[in-house]
Amino acid sequence: MRTLIQPRGPKAARVLPGFNITLGFTLVYLSLIVLIPLSALIFKTFALSWPQFWEAISSPRVVASYRLTFGASLIAALINVVFGLLIAWILVRYDFVGKKIVDALVDLPFALPTAVAGISLTAILAGNGWIGQYLEPLGIKLAFNPNGIVIALIFIGLPFVVRTVQPVLEVAEKELEEAASSLGATRIQTFFRVILPIIAPALLTGFAMAFARAIGEYGSVIFIAGNMPMVSEITSLIIIGKLEQYDYAGATAVALVMLVISFILLLIINALQAYQRRHAGTQS
Repeated sequence: MRTLIQPRGPKAARVLPGFNITLGFTLVYLSLIVLIPLSALIFKTFALSWPQFWEAISSPRVVASYRLTFGASLIAALINVVFGLLIAWILVRYDFVGKKIVDALVDLPFALPTAVAGISLTAILAGNGWIGQYLEPLGIKLAFNPNGIVIALIFIGLPFVVRTVQPVLEVAEKELEEAASSLGATRIQTFFRVILPIIAPALLTGFAMAFARAIGEYGSVIFIAGNMPMVSEITSLIIIGKLEQYDYAGATAVALVMLVISFILLLIINALQAYQRRHAGTQS
């Protein structure tokens, strides 16, 4: 029998150029798009002395905006993990009338301008809105307070969870679930011991993307937040306000704090993802 000999070595045919060329393009692209703007942010902050920097990032109004921004983003991302998983499960495991329409609607926050989303949510949830006019007499206010911020962040972050979990569910082997059921496992045991370990890395990825997206969100939040200092003012609005006052160094100082905290949180989430993959690999 004839054996096929695969070409090896540096002269083997490649679809893309060699490593040195692609790496060079990658570094240039990342420098222009990411590294240079971030370095400019850091260097601009150096215009402040340490007391000025500390005063800019630790004033009560700014600290309240940190608390609201990260707290609302965390709540919204956690809610999206639960309901994003449910939506992805329904889209993968069931066939129903209008499935393609529902699948397309999941991507609507990607295509819809964030300002339009904020105006639409405000028109629906405000005291004179379609839904708000029935809820406010009951003492439930969903607009112009932190509740509205969480709702807006849920809206813009949901697709990240659905689109990261959906492909994993599509390739998951149903035979494992059937085997667990045949061995006497309950539905809850099957989910936590069979399904969850498979989709956990995708869930963490979707959570990280939704959380990161929510931290930097501005357009959809600004209309529904109310923007009350110490109550419903997000950090992005603090930065915009400082820029409008020509306080560029103060704005970059607050932005630098947001950058550092976001980077640390993403590192932690990536470490959890790596641990989950190793743990799943050892079990398999």
